[in-house]
Formats: sequence, C-alpha cells, structure tokens
Amino acid sequence: MTVRITFEYGSLLLEQHSTQVLDYLEKVSYDQRVDQYRAQASDYASIRRSLFQLESEVNDEVFACTKFSYGFHSSFPMRDYQEEAIFAWENQARQGTVILPTGVGKSFVAANAIARSGVPALVVVPTIDLMLQWNRQLEALFNVPVGMLGGGKRDFRLITVSTYDSALIHMEYAGNQFPLIIFDEAHHLPGPTSRQAAEMSPAPYRLALTATPDRTDGEESFLYENIGPIAYRKEIDEFEGETLSDYETVRLVLELTPDEELEYHRLREIYTDFLKKHQIHFGVQNAWQRFLICCGTDVEGPKAMKAYLGQKKLANGGRAKKQQLWLILQNHKDEKVIIFTGFNDLAYEIGNLFGLPVITHQTKAAERKSMLEGFRSGIFPFIVTSRVLNEGIDVPDASVGVIMSGTGSVREHVQRLGRILRPSEDKRAILYELVSKNTSEYYTSERRRQHRAYK
Repeated sequence: MTVRITFEYGSLLLEQHSTQVLDYLEKVSYDQRVDQYRAQASDYASIRRSLFQLESEVNDEVFACTKFSYGFHSSFPMRDYQEEAIFAWENQARQGTVILPTGVGKSFVAANAIARSGVPALVVVPTIDLMLQWNRQLEALFNVPVGMLGGGKRDFRLITVSTYDSALIHMEYAGNQFPLIIFDEAHHLPGPTSRQAAEMSPAPYRLALTATPDRTDGEESFLYENIGPIAYRKEIDEFEGETLSDYETVRLVLELTPDEELEYHRLREIYTDFLKKHQIHFGVQNAWQRFLICCGTDVEGPKAMKAYLGQKKLANGGRAKKQQLWLILQNHKDEKVIIFTGFNDLAYEIGNLFGLPVITHQTKAAERKSMLEGFRSGIFPFIVTSRVLNEGIDVPDASVGVIMSGTGSVREHVQRLGRILRPSEDKRAILYELVSKNTSEYYTSERRRQHRAYK
C-alpha cells in the first residue's frame, strides 16, 4: 500500500493507492474537490510517524531538499546550558520550546541547531530590526549569504530570516523549502494571525525561542502543541552573577501632588461608573474590546474614554515621577540608563523635558540606528523608549533601567530587566520602578512583579 504526500498552498495532499489506510488517520480528511485527502501542513511529522506504524509505503514529495553540511565558524564554544538546551531539543525529535532569558545567547543555540540539523532553515522574528540583526549574526557564523523576507526584501537562501508577517505571506507556497523552522520571541506566535505561519509549515524540525512564554490569554499552549513541549528552561535569576550581571530591583512608590490626586480620582470615577453601567469586568476575556464598543455606541462613551486616558496619564507621568527621574539620572550620571515608558506621548514628553533622545515605533530606522550608536559610544548616556526596546534588539550595554510606566504584563517587566543585564567587569545592574501611590498603577505593578526574578 502506497501513500503519496505533496505540499499545496500551505496544506498537505495525501493520495492513497489500493488499501484505504488514510481512513484510519485522525489528522486527515477527505477533500472531494480534488478527490484526495488533506491535512494541516504542521501535522506532516506526526502523519509520517503514523504511516510508518501502519507499515505503509510512502512516496514523499513534500521536501525537495537533501541534507548537507554547513560550515560553522565561531570563536566561542557553546556554554553548558546551551549544549543542554540543544541536546534536550534533539532528544524530543527536534521539536520543542527553549526558554532562556535575554542576553544569554538564544540565537547561538538556534545557530547550532541549524548547523547540527544540516537542512535548510527559516528563522522567523517579529520585527525588521531583529531580521537584520539575525541576518548579520548568521552570516558571520556560517560565512554564507543569508536570505531575508520582509522590509522590501524577498531573497530565499538555504538559511533565511523572515518577519512573522512575511512568513505568513510566503508560507503557503514556500513552506516546503525549509525542513527546520525557528520562531524567535515565540510568545508572539499564538496570536490569531501569526499562528498560521506555523500551521502552514510542514517543517518536521521546530524550535521556539522565548524568555517568557506565558501570555495573558493562556494561548502559550499553542506553542507546546504546534512547535513542541518545553525542552529546556532556565530563568533569569539562575544566571545572575555568571552569564548575566548581578542586579537589584528598586520600587519607589511616589505620591501624586494634591491637585493631581484630586483630578485622578475625578476622572477615575467617570471611567469606573461607565464600566459599572455596562457591566464590564477587566480580567474577563474581551473586556477591553467591549469597552471600546461601548465607547463608540454610548453617548457618554467619548467622555469615558477621555477620562480613562486622563487618569492613566496622571498615574504614569505625575510630577513626582519626573522629579525622581531627575534624581536617578543625577545619581547615575556616569552610567548608561534606559528609561522605559508604556506610551509614546510620555516618552516624547520626558525627552523634551530632559533633552534626551527618544526611540519609539515612529522612529525611522536610520535615526534609531544613529541613536543606538550614540548610546553605545557614550554620546548619549541616557535614552528614552516606549516599548520598542523591550525585546529582541541587541541594546548596547546599559547598567540602569527606569520604568516610568508599563502594562501589567510579567513578560514585559522581565524583558525590561533583561535589557540591562549584559555582563561587564564589576557591573551591578539596577532596575528602578516608579509607581504612583493610591492609583490603579500600584496594582498593575503588583501583577507584573509576579516572577521569580523579583522575589
């Protein structure tokens, strides 16, 4: 009995001859449009295993490539934990999730996975900046041209780096070019659109890399089901003083001025009354979407939205915070400091107030590069950012971080800590968190500190 498997438009087509073996496979269904069976591309490996167990002869036409040897060039040996991570991943049939903090060499783990697998590989990343960074690193390690998909680039090579958006666009016809797929910052993958890039890939070898897999919607389970279960995990505090710098976290709870506090509670009451009126409870799925809909349909909606934004702005950027930031900058005037905010407006406000460079999603690539080079050289000892430097980008060495505002996300908080932990001689990093007393921000701070790195 023979089964022929081909790849078509991001799915698998299975054609059987003689014995009706495909009727017994759970992950395939008959497609009467083509008179063949069809399956999700990501089920390729499990379908192959099932056919092997059924002793079926397989005519596999999914991948045209063959194994080959990469020339891998690195002056740095793998560290013990990197070797352990690779071994654990290989021990899971090269399918799995590796969880390591920022700054300890996740990309080096991925490069070794590519070298040891010996097949064409696609690395998928969330941003163009990260795509360019991965491209440079991989070209240096393998001494071959590395392709790019995204930012106007459409260059397929044996090793290719793509943004999530471009991977989704190209996967339906090019997914079968890469038997190995690697997702960096993989906590993005379970999103309703991004996940399709994984589902349309038939790659039997799958690696997810992240520092913080947990999501507020609980959808991190998609990673473990589609890419593979956790193969290796090591937390940020386990590297303190060795691979990463020693560090301390300091939370400063500051009072609003009397006029700010009065205005905060006035706006807060308008906002919460609106929530009660429409029985919106945050913490319940789709609560934010419901709030937005009600703001658009209720005559009081615009007032409620204005109140929401107003109370948020007061809590995030009160006068006491700015005064405290000035003291921190004075105390660390000989160090490199990253100032994190949750909103572009606050980032630009701080930049204008203190005369500091600001990087947000609105910053042009050339300008961002210039600012980071200035930060690296010491021309700009302080830099302000919204969320653009939270993850992935190889930020030049900094020893002090100041969180002016942010979300309740544990992931965001751990990522910001990771930005200042790249080691150097005698370095001790400090992360300051500025929190407004008697505001909702205090409870947001409590939530985002629920990680062992802050215990």
